[in-house]
Amino acid sequence: MGSVVSTQVEKRKTLLTQEKTLSDLKSTGVTYPGSDYHPQDRKNWMSELNPESVKINNIVWPGTHDSATNKIGIPFITRPFAQCQSLSIYNQLVSGTRVIDIRVQEDRRVCHGILLTYSMDVVIKDVKKFLSETDSEIIILEVRTEFGHDDPPEFDKYLEDQLGEYLVPQDDGVFEKTIAEVLPKRVICVWKPSKSPQPNAGSPLWSGGYLKDNWINTDLPSTKFDSNMKFLSEQQPVTSRKYFYRVENTVTPVPDNPVLCVKPVTERIHGYARLFINQCFSKGFADRLQVFSTDFIDQDFVDACVGLTHARVQGQA
Repeated sequence: MGSVVSTQVEKRKTLLTQEKTLSDLKSTGVTYPGSDYHPQDRKNWMSELNPESVKINNIVWPGTHDSATNKIGIPFITRPFAQCQSLSIYNQLVSGTRVIDIRVQEDRRVCHGILLTYSMDVVIKDVKKFLSETDSEIIILEVRTEFGHDDPPEFDKYLEDQLGEYLVPQDDGVFEKTIAEVLPKRVICVWKPSKSPQPNAGSPLWSGGYLKDNWINTDLPSTKFDSNMKFLSEQQPVTSRKYFYRVENTVTPVPDNPVLCVKPVTERIHGYARLFINQCFSKGFADRLQVFSTDFIDQDFVDACVGLTHARVQGQA
């Protein structure tokens, strides 16, 4: 028992030190080209930036982590241990989110570990509602089979049937195209099965290698911040690669810590998104940032990404 208490005391000291490190760094400034830009209409922010001039590979895509967890589990009982978003998929898209991260199990229900929520049909319905109300917004929809589960039967066919008219076919050439050149197709759907074959070139769906990241499982904010910075620095500039690279501005509960609810843990890093972009410029690799995602997305996080996109379009970054 004494060793457990000692370990937790040391963990708490480490946490406080890391929080102070980020807080001190933030006090030096969080501005960067485009940081003062705010879209007039977050629901249509891509349209505001002129679809004829915005290339797919120059967009900084605001994304959500474990996107479909707003109603997961049982309220006030199991939900706090798995909920990473409070908004529905539709409301996330309206608020400016453009990358959606969905995990499914065998029966097409969305899950996060052992906890379940609504079916994939609800996600599709929300996506299609948003698309029907907008004209020029492109979405990256990532769907993966949750770890430890088998793929839903014929899931690729299901996605193609449900989203067919909107799907942007898998093609390396898409990265160099403008939004206008991709339209009227609107959804880049990345399907990551656990055992089924990956989608092939030319397929309506994109294979898993087109959306990469380097996830580390930690609840320590500076550890995650520094890891994100390190892995991003090892990527090629967005104009030189044929895949999307995601940085996740999140930390998650870990088993050796008594704080297992998502929100109080992820809040340790949530407010440092603009600092991360600022530091990307300071270290000389802001040209590598592309997909930036978070738990509990808010307007400021969206604006931070859209502002950098605007600066790139204007030739300022």
